[in-house]
Amino acid sequence: MRKSVKNIPAELLREVEITDMVAEGKCLVRRENLVIFVTQVAPGDVVDLRVTKAKKNFLEAVPTKFHKYSELRVTPFCEHFGTCGGCKWQHLGYDTQLQFKHQQVADTLQRIGKVALPEILPIAPSPDQTYYRNKLEFTFSHNGWLTNEQIASGHDYERRVLGFHTPGRFDKILDVNHCWLQPDPSNQIRLAVRDYALEHDLPFNNLVTQEGFLRNLIIRTANTGDLMVILQCYYAHDALVPLLDFLAERFPQITSLNYVLNDKGNETFNDLEVVCYRGEPHIHEEMEGLRFRVGPKSFYQTNSAGAYNLYKITRDFAQLTGSELVYDLYTGAGTIANFVARQARHVVGVEYVESAVQDAYINSEINGTTNTEFYAGDMKDVLNAEFIQQHGRPDVVITDPPRAGMHPDVVARLLEMRAPRIVYVSCNPATQARDLELLDAAYKVVRVQPVDMFPHTHHVENVVLLELR
Repeated sequence: MRKSVKNIPAELLREVEITDMVAEGKCLVRRENLVIFVTQVAPGDVVDLRVTKAKKNFLEAVPTKFHKYSELRVTPFCEHFGTCGGCKWQHLGYDTQLQFKHQQVADTLQRIGKVALPEILPIAPSPDQTYYRNKLEFTFSHNGWLTNEQIASGHDYERRVLGFHTPGRFDKILDVNHCWLQPDPSNQIRLAVRDYALEHDLPFNNLVTQEGFLRNLIIRTANTGDLMVILQCYYAHDALVPLLDFLAERFPQITSLNYVLNDKGNETFNDLEVVCYRGEPHIHEEMEGLRFRVGPKSFYQTNSAGAYNLYKITRDFAQLTGSELVYDLYTGAGTIANFVARQARHVVGVEYVESAVQDAYINSEINGTTNTEFYAGDMKDVLNAEFIQQHGRPDVVITDPPRAGMHPDVVARLLEMRAPRIVYVSCNPATQARDLELLDAAYKVVRVQPVDMFPHTHHVENVVLLELR
């Protein structure tokens, strides 16, 4: 039975001191027998709370009044902080953010993994704390979100917008003036597209009925200076070519200008044709002398400098001497595979997305790498006994699965393979911890290294080295 908000004494929600930061950026409060998760606060704040959700074992709440502000707080640098769905930790200093992320990894591995752990290494910070992303996606809306201040002003604001989703609302888009996540000319391109669409009265996206012309804008900025723009539209329109020509003329630094026609129920386009209107159908990222081709459908770590940190740690944990057979699971476009290939005898990559495997082969060809091979298919089906017999028992397994972690059948296959070392790269310490508990039957954790790839958010990467018992 769920708790009733009406039965919670009001005094228990007044002048509450926020204590701990927990998973997903929420803070924790314990009052008598109540466990309350609170958003939009920092440890040390003293606040009045309003309950937004009552469950059997806990409550969720938001602050309504601040009696005291935490000493951990700093002034957010973005004008959209608190309304936009991103960068929710701007009110905390960066060193404080790193401490909480380090603690989050430790708590998660101990609480869920329940395996013996070495001392966790200090978290590796992101080289850049602003303008660190190489990819952003913006959504068009015919009915943009207004802040409380805008509503109170009585001003007649333009509701056709191009920006980000507000937290928890798929159909509400906040118009963004300046975003601190991606370097120039990202902001200029977004604003120019929005203003052009307004000036020419182009139909903006209706996210509820899925009607309109303009749907989505993707901007990718590479560390080589390459620049990709992808305009996603519901259907062909007479205004499409003039808009693309306008972009090409206004921003000659765009090296890959593309569009997609997508009338599906979602914005994914892996199964759709991406038309390259101007320039090359790809851009390039560079890392340690290696060059990686990134297409419109390619996955590439969104923090390029942070990815270099992550890959160096991964390679260091792998302890390669040049004689090893390496399996790189969930290889994506073969970035890690190519990054470690110079220190290995041979690298075998496996990836679910077939187009990514094609990218991986191209990346090996571009870099003159001859000791890699890649296979596409469902990991639990590809990685079978016949595959291992054909390619050999690996000396090192590198695995970098999606947020859901590894399928139990894949974990079982790793236990059967008994590679001397496994390097587990994760963007979700919770599912990583679950997998570590399963691997504990044959492996011990010998090194743990958190890595920050997303400053001002609660997200944290983690690299774990496991050795065969």
